[in-house]
Amino acid sequence: MAQLAYINKIGQFADCEVTLRGWLYNKRSSGKIHFLQVRDGTGIIQCVISRDDVSVESFEVAKKLTQESSLSITGIVHADKRAPSGYELQVTSLEEVALAAEYPIAPKEHGVGFLMDHRHLWLRSRRQAIIMRVRSSLVKAIRDYLDERGFTLLDAPIFTPNACEGTTTLFETNYFDRRAYLTQSGQLYMEAGAMAFGRVYCFGPTFRAEKSKTRRHLTEFWMVEPEVAFFDLDDDMDLMEDFVVTLVARLLDKHRKEIEELERDVTALEQVQKPFPRIRYDEAVEILKRKGVDFQWGGDFGGEDETLLSEEFDRPFMVHRFPMQCKAFYMKRDPENPKLSLSVDMLAPEGKGEIIGGGQREDDLATLEKSITQHKLPKEAFAWFVDLRRYGSVPHAGFGLGVERFLGWICGLHHVRETIPFPRLMDRLQP
Repeated sequence: MAQLAYINKIGQFADCEVTLRGWLYNKRSSGKIHFLQVRDGTGIIQCVISRDDVSVESFEVAKKLTQESSLSITGIVHADKRAPSGYELQVTSLEEVALAAEYPIAPKEHGVGFLMDHRHLWLRSRRQAIIMRVRSSLVKAIRDYLDERGFTLLDAPIFTPNACEGTTTLFETNYFDRRAYLTQSGQLYMEAGAMAFGRVYCFGPTFRAEKSKTRRHLTEFWMVEPEVAFFDLDDDMDLMEDFVVTLVARLLDKHRKEIEELERDVTALEQVQKPFPRIRYDEAVEILKRKGVDFQWGGDFGGEDETLLSEEFDRPFMVHRFPMQCKAFYMKRDPENPKLSLSVDMLAPEGKGEIIGGGQREDDLATLEKSITQHKLPKEAFAWFVDLRRYGSVPHAGFGLGVERFLGWICGLHHVRETIPFPRLMDRLQP
């Protein structure tokens, strides 16, 4: 009896008979021979069906199979240097599992709107499969990095009673006759975790009701947020730098050929080495003005500003000490200039925008209480957060890395909609 195998492990079965279970990706015929491109979720392999090698029934099944029909196929594995996988299957028998209706995504160009409407099927394409596999490896690399360095994973709640990143981008929901909001960030809860465990992180979905249709924004995205007790801004930037260098190296090591298949120039990723440039906000403003941008000091950078700044660097770079007026209430002020915050954004090169935001948090009770009042935030909702400064407060810092924007940079994608299985955008809530 033939052994069940997966295409990504097919090399282990050279010259052996195996059974593959999957779907018909593509097909061409030449009289007495059918060439089937079969995928099983782990890869694609060419299966050659000769009329002389199979029963009449199997040959007829191959003849009528339509794109994305499911099947079970048995044959001998042969090495073939011309094949993308290095192997092909000489078929001995074939069984139809389910004949597919006319598949809507044909091997031709389709508009983005059409593909997004058929996202549940578009995921089966070679390009989308590569991106999702790189995403899976990125998620594992993130967890491995933090777990191996003594961080404790804490799960932050999805329902929150308050804003974290600003009240204008909150998704509000009814929570048993009370107002609740979908989380913008787990950071506030990680500050509590850092006071309990020293080094913590959360990793999950976050939600921003931003009325933005740019190629860098989703309304639902995944973010990892480490937080560390006894960290200052410099410690935070060191961790961010090492984190990113390690993640990029891990993905290149595992997926270089696949990333190249996406037509991504990996030489740009090979430049991701320490040290990363670190510039102050004031320096970034001067760069923009030198490039002819009428940028007003005190504002946050927009997408075009970030793109212009990235032209100056061949690797990720950090901009630190933003004005307090454009950062959240919990950021610590720079003791050398109270108008500035001990904050930092890491921007990707090649115009891909911010991939990390973070900084040192305010650890002084009176200062935090004053900041909450100045921002006109509800004191009751933040009572527990303020409490952290009453019982053993220490300097602490952390950051948030958005998976989708980071993955978009790694894979060289034009829009983040391809970086998540089922993207949520301003104008898209399905499939």
